[in-house]
Amino acid sequence: MPLPAKCWGVIPAAGTGARMQSEVPKQYLEVAGATVLEHSLNALLGCDFIESVVVVVNPVELNTARLPGLADSRVLLAEGGAQRSDSVLAGLRALEPLASPGDWVLVHDAARPCVSREDITALVRQVVAEGIGGILAQRVVDTVKRSGADALVVETLARDALWCAQTPQMFRLDLLLEALQSAKSKGLAITDESSAMELAGQRVQLIPGSSCNLKITVPQDLELAAFYLARQCPGSRP
Repeated sequence: MPLPAKCWGVIPAAGTGARMQSEVPKQYLEVAGATVLEHSLNALLGCDFIESVVVVVNPVELNTARLPGLADSRVLLAEGGAQRSDSVLAGLRALEPLASPGDWVLVHDAARPCVSREDITALVRQVVAEGIGGILAQRVVDTVKRSGADALVVETLARDALWCAQTPQMFRLDLLLEALQSAKSKGLAITDESSAMELAGQRVQLIPGSSCNLKITVPQDLELAAFYLARQCPGSRP
């Protein structure tokens, strides 16, 4: 797919994944013949429009040295920080010597191993066509309740305009770098790259993604991911 600008990838993989209740960080758990991280990485590497992918790791995590997937010539390693946003910043800074400021960067969760290459391609096509950054996301289909501290329902939210954010999230390198740095300097909470761009006054597109693109958070998610990968959910296999 010819593009007017280069595309790069960043995978923040320095987290501990405390909710997995595992001694091993969730990105290094094995599912369907490879680690969660390798499946996530291979989804990006399987797209020929991706120049390189920076995998941002915990500097004291030794498991990375044994992962075959990280030996790919298009993979670069960087040291992560305490928060996800710190790790993404580290990944972007690692790209600065290689990329142009206006190049596109796709930030993808290490814990989303089942993202399809078709969805990644759809994201890239839409973002490049419009020239506006965007994210994969899924419309909320369940009835959503807002509760108080006592776990009692305060209100039922209208779901028509609600989406669940996924990754990859795709923005221009210079704009994303500036947005994350600005949010950090102001002490603002950043849960994903889109939230930083929104705070910076940037528009963000929502591109429909698949329910296969789950984020592994609790132990039960591994079984579901294995199911999707075993059925060769598009893009999930190395």
